[in-house]
Amino acid sequence: MATAQDVQDGGVQLVHSFQDIRFWEIGLIVAGTWAAIWLVRSTFPYLAERGPSRLRLYLLAAVPIARLLLMVLAIVWIVPIVFNITLQNFLVIAGAASVAIGFAFKDYVSSLIAGVVALVERPYRPGDWVKIGSDYGEVRNVGLRAILLQTPDDNAVTVPHSTIWTDRITNANDGAETLQCVADFYLLPRHDGALVRALLKDVALTSPFLNYGKSVRVVLHEEPWGTHYKLRAYPFDMRDQFAFVSDLTVRGKLAIADAGAMEAVALTPSSTI
Repeated sequence: MATAQDVQDGGVQLVHSFQDIRFWEIGLIVAGTWAAIWLVRSTFPYLAERGPSRLRLYLLAAVPIARLLLMVLAIVWIVPIVFNITLQNFLVIAGAASVAIGFAFKDYVSSLIAGVVALVERPYRPGDWVKIGSDYGEVRNVGLRAILLQTPDDNAVTVPHSTIWTDRITNANDGAETLQCVADFYLLPRHDGALVRALLKDVALTSPFLNYGKSVRVVLHEEPWGTHYKLRAYPFDMRDQFAFVSDLTVRGKLAIADAGAMEAVALTPSSTI
């Protein structure tokens, strides 16, 4: 049976004595890491907003990765200062930490693990427009535990990474510089479909928000109450998506009225394309 002296010796072997721990060095590491993270979080978004548009998403995506690397580097630097690292001691520390974390921070750790998975699989990145549950908005920040969404109503929504285990994530642009916008039109069945389709395409092609490098498509589907048109196009800047849809809708309604087609008023859509 181990004696108290053996236990004490084991503790001394596991953790350096209080006098040997360089607390000033730990303080400098923590302060330097905090300053580096603050610099990254301030500089990268600043450069992203003022630099070339093609680099914006890459700079924003680099923020969480750089922050994670800085924190891991700080931990790796501090651990040898506090602990006497050997293989046996490493197993003891890892086992004790796993038990404590597993019982006390199960949900938090689940979000942290999901955050690491999200960094690898990249279901969302800073600058992406995503829908998680009923929330849709731009990913403004990807933290270790959660992401911050900025909704079109200018609300900040915090969504934990653990939602990737249970919820579907819809990514509108998936890292691309633009996304598809859809303007819907509902018409009574008696009209010239080819004419309306051509008019709606011209409406998109004359929009000041249009990205001319992407295709414009008009698709339609017959319903019992009439015809459902979808005008699909891409804005030059995805942050203009709502102004783009509004522009397409307003001018599309005018074009339809000039063509003599009648909009349906009492709608009960049963399907979409």
